[in-house]
Amino acid sequence: MTVVIEPSGLAASDVVAVARHHARVQLSPAALAAIGASRAVVEALAESPTPAYGISTGFGALATRHIPVPLRSDLQRSLIRSHAAGTGPEVEAEVVRAMTLLRLRTLASGRTGVRPVVAQGYAALLNAGITPVVPEHGSLGCSGDLAPLAHVAMVLTGEGEGRGPDGVLRPALELLALAGVEPVILAEKEGLALINGTDGMLGMLLLALEDLRSLCRAADLATAMSVEALLGTDRVFAADLHAPLRPHPGQAVAADNVWRLLRDSPMVASHREGDSRVQDAYSMRCAPQVSGAVRDTVAHAATVADRELAASIDNPVVLPDGRVESNGNFHGAPVGYVCDFLAIAAADLASMSERRTDRMLDVSRSHGLPPFLAADPGVDSGHMIAQYTQAGIVSEMKRLAAPASVDSIPSSAMQEDHVSMGWGAARKLRRSIAGLTRVLAVELLTAALPVGAVPPEADGRGVDPRAE
Repeated sequence: MTVVIEPSGLAASDVVAVARHHARVQLSPAALAAIGASRAVVEALAESPTPAYGISTGFGALATRHIPVPLRSDLQRSLIRSHAAGTGPEVEAEVVRAMTLLRLRTLASGRTGVRPVVAQGYAALLNAGITPVVPEHGSLGCSGDLAPLAHVAMVLTGEGEGRGPDGVLRPALELLALAGVEPVILAEKEGLALINGTDGMLGMLLLALEDLRSLCRAADLATAMSVEALLGTDRVFAADLHAPLRPHPGQAVAADNVWRLLRDSPMVASHREGDSRVQDAYSMRCAPQVSGAVRDTVAHAATVADRELAASIDNPVVLPDGRVESNGNFHGAPVGYVCDFLAIAAADLASMSERRTDRMLDVSRSHGLPPFLAADPGVDSGHMIAQYTQAGIVSEMKRLAAPASVDSIPSSAMQEDHVSMGWGAARKLRRSIAGLTRVLAVELLTAALPVGAVPPEADGRGVDPRAE
């Protein structure tokens, strides 16, 4: 698969294809033309005696200094070197590939003023399978993901470190030489254009949305299996109890999924008559309301992500009429907010899953299942500690649900006096999604176990259908 990058931007599926599945990228002729047109504007400003921010001046709090022509290439190189100041463990390869592609997408919009060779260099890195080493800590999510993007840009210029297709850590120059890619010497404005964007946090958001859609379906499956194992009813998932009464679209989808999964279940059918229970516990009965709300939150976050995918984020930007204007579009608040929102939703979905697991293990609430689903209770602890594992993960996810985007620590001598912390919100969202995946896996495994673990006549009503 080849993803063609146009000035109009990319689809979310394109980002996933390149980040996770190593699809190739190609700049369209229209993108190359747009890049060339904006570069002509920048070069004209570079020759003008009038100072232009980031072109003939310093950056941030140092924007008042005029930079003479012989030092401007040094200025761009120095900018990248000084901003590549991250620390901590390496960011995952799929995140680095996503942010590299997203920065390339903005370059292709023709609003940044770089030369075509810079955009072609990023495309070459992606197609060669070169992944720059990006440390986890360093971005405040304002003025873009500066430190992470600077570490990517370092490799383009032949500095820093990265990993090739074989995963071996090598100096950037060696990686470029092996791939036949020439290092790029940056000209006016180009260093700034490579680091002024929300590409890191946006890449993580897009990957999270892909994961959460799958995990919502897994949660519906886990719900259906747990309802069977706990001899619950399927009636609460009927369509006439959802959309007509409470028209949240995600809730209707979730209820329909569980309803269809249970439709022909012999376990559910076995106790429709003679069961004295009036209602199931909330963790079963209200599952569509929770997993549906997660779906609706995902849909809202996807709307924000799509808008961001259509954006051209840089500062300053080259406008279609040739003006070069400063702006604040690099502020990560829109992305940071929805990353925080998704972490709340993921934590709640995991919490409900853990409650269903615990119910299957508790002999006083499991309707005839053996204690902890143990083959020989007392000698065998069964799934007791599996639920401990879920509980520990859910507890951590609740801490991760505390929003990062409400925090702000001023930087750059108070020039950047309010920052988004969007990168931090996206990083903890990734950890939360990993936790949700593990919690749902434990529930699925636990709900499947009663089929082979329940002794005959366990529920006092004859042969337990769960043992068949």
